[in-house]
Amino acid sequence: MKINYNISAAISNKHLLGIENNLSQSMERLSSGLKINHSKDNPAGMAISHKMQVQINGLDRASSNASDGISVIHIADGALNETTSILQRMRELSVQAANDATMSLSDKQAIQKEIASLKEEVDRISTDTEYNTKALLDGSLDTRVYTKHAGRVQISDQIEPGTYKVQVLEAATQAQVTSSANFNSTAQIGTSGTMKINGSEVAISATDSYEEVYEKIRNAGAIGETTVERAADGSLTFTADAYGAGANLAITFDNEALANKLSLSDASGNNGVVQNPDTGEWVYGRLETDAATGKTNVLVPTGTNMKLNDVADWEGFTSSATAVCDGNRVTITDIGDVSLSFLVEAGYQQDPADPTDTTGGALEFEVTELGSMTLHIGANMDQNMEIRIPEVSCKSLYIDDMDVTTVTGADRAMASLDDAIARVSEVRSRLGAYENRLEYSTESLDAFEENMTGAMSRLTDVDMAEEMTNYTHQNVLNQAAISVLTQANDLPQQVLQILQ
Repeated sequence: MKINYNISAAISNKHLLGIENNLSQSMERLSSGLKINHSKDNPAGMAISHKMQVQINGLDRASSNASDGISVIHIADGALNETTSILQRMRELSVQAANDATMSLSDKQAIQKEIASLKEEVDRISTDTEYNTKALLDGSLDTRVYTKHAGRVQISDQIEPGTYKVQVLEAATQAQVTSSANFNSTAQIGTSGTMKINGSEVAISATDSYEEVYEKIRNAGAIGETTVERAADGSLTFTADAYGAGANLAITFDNEALANKLSLSDASGNNGVVQNPDTGEWVYGRLETDAATGKTNVLVPTGTNMKLNDVADWEGFTSSATAVCDGNRVTITDIGDVSLSFLVEAGYQQDPADPTDTTGGALEFEVTELGSMTLHIGANMDQNMEIRIPEVSCKSLYIDDMDVTTVTGADRAMASLDDAIARVSEVRSRLGAYENRLEYSTESLDAFEENMTGAMSRLTDVDMAEEMTNYTHQNVLNQAAISVLTQANDLPQQVLQILQ
């Protein structure tokens, strides 16, 4: 027996320390609910769990982002719903104004005042609809297209970023007629009769001065969709307000003498004033006989649509692309639902003196990837969704110059409003598609987060039943080790019995 070194006690103490360490770890797991509390517990598991936690946090935030996107779309769609209601009301008013049998000019002017007010409201909705101070309907969330000499550019979702180029060989024109009479004169015109400008009637008395006649013609021209301007020498220029082949300028008289007083002329090949064989009216234009029917028609001055260069020389489009020119408005379509619509500056065309000109006549459109609203709907980088919300204003809907007081204004307003309503419906359907996708994205992200959380739980959470069993086991061993150590510490006392 030895008293300097109590080997039994040292052995017991060593095992007791180990048991206490195990017991401490078990208590830590039970109190934290985690089986990985320190990197030493499971180095690989610790690294994996941290990456999983990053994903879980990102998925939760991405789901919130998608929900915010749905809120944005709800706001935009609600505003467009009101825009649609306004357009429907404007069309109703246009139908009312078209009833010439019961509507006087003053009645149409009253209707036009309401339409003007409604147009202001459409523009107010376009500029003031916001989410967190970000405007939604003013075009700032649409794909940016950079170009010169063209405006009101609209592109389809299918058009790819890149450069697109066409050339304007001939600009769209307006129908135009001039009068060489001196309308500055205070002399009487000397002939009575009626004159019509695109159906807008002017009653002229023989005692009217040329200056008074000009005032009547100018006012009637505004109703007849024609701008009448007086030059310094007193001559008049009649210009159709619209561009293109549909912009006629029909000037008629009930007698030839009044027509001669105006001395009309133009540069379109018309022969002066001819008598319409069907109505007996004197019409500024020229007679032409249809070879197929033998019927004689009166051709009046008409504008022309613009002319583009051949599709083979376009850039960015396939050889299947087509263009429709309506005055100076152009709509280009291509395979794959690609479309590009724009309004060319008045009078813009290629330099006629230089057929190879690529600066004066080339219309270049740079479609970028910028401008659209980007929603980050994933836990990782570049997991984005692009949302395009085009401008929805009177200008972009081509109803900014709508006037039902003119001769064909109501009919043209109905056609324009039909297109505008269809355009707004198209934008709303696009928003609906975005919203449906975001709802599915939200559900997918939530399910992903749930499954990722379950996977992390299996990796890091402690099995309480198993750990409690281990804790009980270690606790029993701890009590046993303490008892054995106590007895081992008593062994040196037995030496005293030998020394007695």
